[in-house]
Formats: sequence, structure tokens, C-alpha cells
Amino acid sequence: MSALENLSEKDYNRRKRSWAMYDWANSAFILTIVTAVLPIYYSDVAGANLPSQATATQYWSLTLSVSVLIVALLSPILGAVSDILRGKKKFLAAFTGLGVIGSALLYFVQSGDWLMASLFFIIGRVGFGSANVFYDALLPHVAREEDQDKVSTTGYVFGYLGSGLLLIANIAMIQLLPGTLGVRLSFLSVALWWLIFAFPLFRNVPEPPSASEELQDGESLMKVGFTRMFATIREIRSFKDLFTFLVAFLIYNDGINIIIGVAAIYGRELGFPSTQLILAILLVQFAGIPYTMIFGNLPSDGHKWRSWFLAFVIFNIIALPLVGVGGKLFLDNSISGRPPADFEATATHLGQGVHSVAAEGTQIGAWSNETISGDLRGESCGWYQFSCDPSQFDVDYAVTGEYGGQVDIPFNGQPIVLTHSIGPDHGIWAVEIDGAPLLDDDGQPVMIDAYSETVRYDVRKSYQADGPGEHTLSIINTGESNPDSSGGMMSVASVEVLAPLRASSLPIILGILVATQAVAALFAFATYSMFEGLASRINTKEAIFLALVAYAVISVWGYFLNAVIEFWFLAWMVSVVQGGSQALSRSMYASLSPTSRSGEFFGFFSIMSKFASFLAPLVFVVSVALFDSSRPGVLSLIFFFGIGMYLLTKVDVEAGIKLAKEKDAEILGAAG
Repeated sequence: MSALENLSEKDYNRRKRSWAMYDWANSAFILTIVTAVLPIYYSDVAGANLPSQATATQYWSLTLSVSVLIVALLSPILGAVSDILRGKKKFLAAFTGLGVIGSALLYFVQSGDWLMASLFFIIGRVGFGSANVFYDALLPHVAREEDQDKVSTTGYVFGYLGSGLLLIANIAMIQLLPGTLGVRLSFLSVALWWLIFAFPLFRNVPEPPSASEELQDGESLMKVGFTRMFATIREIRSFKDLFTFLVAFLIYNDGINIIIGVAAIYGRELGFPSTQLILAILLVQFAGIPYTMIFGNLPSDGHKWRSWFLAFVIFNIIALPLVGVGGKLFLDNSISGRPPADFEATATHLGQGVHSVAAEGTQIGAWSNETISGDLRGESCGWYQFSCDPSQFDVDYAVTGEYGGQVDIPFNGQPIVLTHSIGPDHGIWAVEIDGAPLLDDDGQPVMIDAYSETVRYDVRKSYQADGPGEHTLSIINTGESNPDSSGGMMSVASVEVLAPLRASSLPIILGILVATQAVAALFAFATYSMFEGLASRINTKEAIFLALVAYAVISVWGYFLNAVIEFWFLAWMVSVVQGGSQALSRSMYASLSPTSRSGEFFGFFSIMSKFASFLAPLVFVVSVALFDSSRPGVLSLIFFFGIGMYLLTKVDVEAGIKLAKEKDAEILGAAG
């Protein structure tokens, strides 16, 4: 640390700001791509041909697992190799470039391209996660020991602010540009943002010294990397408190990462409006700025606001769930966003659920204007008029018409999903609701071009009536075909009447949320003297423990979550603890690690966090497979936080810091 002590305050502050600016740069990837936009786009557009939104959640969770598993396997090797070559900044630049490329490639993902979306996301996430190994490893070389909590927290604050500003611009693009163009441009904007704002770090932060700078004769880089990795695995166990903290971090970071990664797609699965999901995440992003500073300063000795901070945080952890649940129970549905009653079938219209077209007695207009209904299996449906082959569909009945015809689907509801096939002999179909052409955002009639070079039987399209009630969705064969098509066939397998759309009052919800924060501030002013004793004793470890208590409450609350007001209050509660807990975890690990081997040790910090991200999404994969719902997966997170808290109590921070300093003295003394 002597090199940092000798720096002028101007140079020292410039290095700290430049390091923190990288959080400003790369946090856009986490907010826009991982948290806010891509999960919803994955569910609604890229995964439009998947059987259900729960399946989309399952595939997205699996994508998260694969991406972080790759980073987990790379991290310790990369950390050791970076120390050997004194190449932390070089590797940081290389993986930043990979992340930028993966983000930019997402621009090309369109409807049904869920596999492409997963692949490009994995490329971007591998770049992001691997780059963070080297970024985090620079912290002890940028900040003096007494400043590491503050600088780490500043990085998270910069990340919240920068990524939040970009998300505002992205939301504007999404709202103003037609179709999916705004969403796809938002992915491209992340790539450019990341690339531009990473430059201050590369310009102003020098390559730090390392324990080993040269290869010996006859040694290969990869061999030495693996040798040092396994040596570190053996050696890190001798750092008892550091090792215990790593295991605790592995457990509790499971839950934190999965909450960040699936919050939006989980809310979409529950039927919350996508616009409100993104707005809630955006608000939380900016709320996270002051809360990260508040929570990050809980362990700061001598801070004059310390006891007020503690009282304010504790009040929020208690009050936010109580007010959120109370709003669900006592406010009107139109305000709270509770789900309305299910749509019931009527004498003439289909109710909520999945229905085979012919099986439900739906009227099928033929080319000859005849009507066909009922069980058509095994019957001849007319020469060149209908082909009835239900074996091609995952339903009991299927109706296919050629060269004209119309499928009328009377339903009681509002949103509805049509399942049909596409193929080389399919044509172009018009879509009507209640006898009037359905119009897109540009005021043009919605048409289905069912032509495809290959036959597919599971294509899903979503439509929505102006309001709930009895409606008729009509799919009309225009008799036209794509120029490459060999015919004008139409084929419809089933329809699904979706659950009612939620109604809520965002101004009232936000008003209640602001009022809750005002009461929290007054409570803290009135009672801060009662918290002075506790505040004077709280250290980094205990502040992290408090955050895990909040996360345990969040996991239980998330299981029962069923109203828009609850989602907003739960998201706000996440913002209270998220940034501060992660910043303090990073700085605590830095204080327990020998600075001369920061590359290796932060490689292990990364592998622990990435294995956490790999394991937790699998819980959601299993949850959807067993229960067709992600709710049990949310509830299971309480075990991750509980075990993490228990292990955290076993960490002796003072003893761990002392051992790290002794090891530094040995290594640097031998190197000198």
C-alpha cells in the first residue's frame, strides 16, 4: 500500500474515480440486459413460440446458469494467470470487449429467437463476469485499506446512477420506436455505453505489481496457471476466516443473484404489466443510490449520521412488508393490482384456459362455406378444403383449411393466445376481433404470414381485445400466399384465453411508498439516540448480516406476492439492501485477502459468486418442471440466506485481516 500512500491527493482521487467509473460503464449490462429489458423481451418475443411463460422463465434461468458456470470455471485460472503476466488490465480489456460484442449481437434477436438470445446473452455474460475478476482485483491497488469500504460503495453508487440514466433513454426508445426496434437498440446502447465509459480506468489506473512477474524456463503459461490455482485452493483453506466467508458468500449470494436475475420475468409470469415492471426496476435503481450510501456507511466509525442510518434501515425492513401486504388486503383491486376473478366459460363463449379449436364446438367456416365442428379425428373433411391430422399437434384436435375459410373463436376474456402451424404450403391470414380488423401500433391491419421453409406446429401469437367480456377472434384465410409459398393453407390447433389483466393506480402506489419513506425518516430522527449503542458496535460483517435478514423476508414475501403494490414495495426493499450488501461483501473480502495475490484471491471470490449464480437458477428450473410455477423457487431462497447468516457468524474479521497482512509481508519480503 506504500505506493498509494505516496500519491498526491489529486492523483489518488483520480484513480478512485476512474476505477468507480467502470461500475458506471458495465452496470448497464446488468440493469438493461440482465434485469429489466431482456427477461421480458425473452418471455414475450424471443420465447413467443415456447409453450408458456413459465417455460420461458425456466429457459431463462437455465441460460443464467450456463453463462455463470462458464465464468466460474474460468475465474480462478484467469486470476492466477493475470498475476503471472502482470496482465490484469489486459485481461480486463479483452473480456470487456467480449461483453460488448455479446451485448451488441442481441440487436439481431427477434420473435422466436430464444436460442439465439440465450447464446448471445451467454457471450455477453461471460465477458461481464470474467472482466469483473480483474476489475475487483484492482480494488486493493486503487484504494487504501481505510478507504476500501467507501470506494467499493462509490463504485456501486456510480453503477446505479449510470445504468439508471441509460435505462431512462432505453425506455424512451422502447416507447417511441415501432415494434421491437426500440428494445433491440437498447441492447446496442449498452454495448456502446460500456465501451465508452470503460476508458477512464484503462487510462488512469496503472497495472499493479504482483507476486510473480515472469515465467521460469520450460514453464508454460497454462501449466503454471493451473498449478497456482490448485495451490491457491490448498492455501486458501489456511486462511480460516477468509475461507469461511467465501463459503458464506457462496450460499447467500445464490439468493441475491437470482433475485436480480429473475425479478422481471417472475413478475411477468405473475401477470404484472411489463411497463410497470420496467418502471419499478428503474425507480429502484435510483432509490438504490442513496440507500447504497446509507447502508455502506453503517460500519463507518465516527460517521455522525450512523445511528440515524441504522434506525432508518431497520424501520424500512419492518414497515415495507407490512404496508405492502396491507395495501393488497385493504385497497381496492383497481388500486392495488390484485388479480381479478378468472374468466368463466359462458353458454356460447370459451372461458379461461387452453382449448382445442374443433373440440370445443367452435364454428369453422370452410372454403365451401360449410360449417364443421366436433370431433373430426379420422374423418375426411372435403376435397382440397380441409385436412384433419391431429397427430401433428400436441392437442386432441386440429383443423386445417386450404384456399379460403375462416376460424371464428368466441371467447370470454381479453388477452388470448393462438397456436397454429407454419410451413411451405401455408398462406397469409387476416386477424379480426368482433368483426373488425385488428390494428397494430401503426394503425395497420394485423396479418399472419404463415409461410416457412420448414413445417412447425407450435407457433404462438398473442392478441388482445379492447376490454374484458365476450368477443370473437376470427382468423381469415385471405387466399393469398407468400411469393415463395406453394399454396395458401391455414392451420389452427388451439387457443388459450389468458388470465384477466391487472389494473392498478401507479400514482396512489407511489404516494403510499413516498409516505412510508417520510414516516421512516421521522422515525429515525425521533429514535436515533436509541440506536447509538448498536450503531457504534456494528461492523462490516454485522451490516451484511442485517442485509441477509432483509433478504430472508423478501424470499418469503415473494412466494406470496400477488399484487402490483406488493411488487413495488418489495422492489424498494431490495434497493434498501442490495447495493450496500454487495459493496460491503467486496470490501470485506479485500480486507481479508493478501493484496500481493489479489488476482488469484479475487478469482476465487468471482468463482464463488458465479457458482452461486449457477446453482440458484437451477432451483427455478426444477420448480417450473415440478410445479409449473416459480413460486416454490422463490420461497426456497430463505434457506440460502439462513445458511449464509449462520456461516457469517463464524467469521473473525480481525483475525482474518491480521493473517492477510502477515502473509503479505512474507510474500513481498521474499520477492524483494
